[in-house]
Amino acid sequence: MEILAFGVQSDEKPLIEKAFAGKHEVRCLDVFLNRDTAPIAAGYEAISTSVNADLGGAVLQTLAAGGTQMIAQRSTGFNNIDLDVAERLALRVARVSYYSPYSVAEFAWTLAMAVNRRVIRAASRTRDFDFRLDGLLGRDMHGRTVGVVGTGKIGEAFTRIAHGFGMKLLGWDVAENPACVELGMAYVDKERLLAEADLVSLHVPLLPATQHLIDKDALALMKDDAILVNSSRGGLIDTSALVGELRAGRFLGVGLDVYEAEAGLFFLDKSLEGVDDDTLARLVTFPNVIVTSHQAYYTEDAVGQIIDATVENVGDYLAGRHSDNVLVPARPGT
Repeated sequence: MEILAFGVQSDEKPLIEKAFAGKHEVRCLDVFLNRDTAPIAAGYEAISTSVNADLGGAVLQTLAAGGTQMIAQRSTGFNNIDLDVAERLALRVARVSYYSPYSVAEFAWTLAMAVNRRVIRAASRTRDFDFRLDGLLGRDMHGRTVGVVGTGKIGEAFTRIAHGFGMKLLGWDVAENPACVELGMAYVDKERLLAEADLVSLHVPLLPATQHLIDKDALALMKDDAILVNSSRGGLIDTSALVGELRAGRFLGVGLDVYEAEAGLFFLDKSLEGVDDDTLARLVTFPNVIVTSHQAYYTEDAVGQIIDATVENVGDYLAGRHSDNVLVPARPGT
């Protein structure tokens, strides 16, 4: 069977082709799945999509009408998929339930330290042979308090790094992680965590209950000189409210690898077009803010695991097997 893979980055393509070799043919496209590109999938029984694909009702209708029966998403998150419509159309949908948590945790710390130690500003200066230290004053993480919002696999990996720095550990989650408790983490309510933490890092999924988890009121609780990092999902933060706080001169630094309106922007080159998103345009002008393009997961290790799981998901579909990766089961009788 030939699989059509949407949104394949140039670094990913050889990895995908190698993983599918000898099992199935795969056609890789660099375009992302949306209403305009969905008709390309006509005739393909199985497709693979990236995290920024549009898998809303209209796109799913087009896919089903074209003969698609299986969607293998190359990500853990699936808030971009209308699962109810997929089930109604009898489309099998699978995701990647696990890949290296260290990729995201390490990148979250990369963002935290980059804004703390003004790395972007320093590197930009030295390219112009400006070696002044003015405006580059950072602070030790040792002895300070970190607030980890979400202590699953990624949150735990982030916590282990914080423990290595010698930080006081605060956590918030629906359930305590024994490994984090063993490291010395104290689980507290969200309000206390935000009020006491010098660094807040978000590691929860985007669900209706977590949409704008960090809103205007939550931001107001944080220290004026706190650092906020989000490497999970953009919708966790009310970005307009965050811009308002930044305009007021708050926060030592903000590191964002995700943005709530990133679809149609991230993973694409918009440098020659201009961006009509005023909130994002304002956000990137702040000198204490770093925005990256959803790359926290993007390591050889994690991408390799994601692709291997995708190959397994396709194989399970063809064999009629079920796995923990399946979000919507196969057609009856398959």
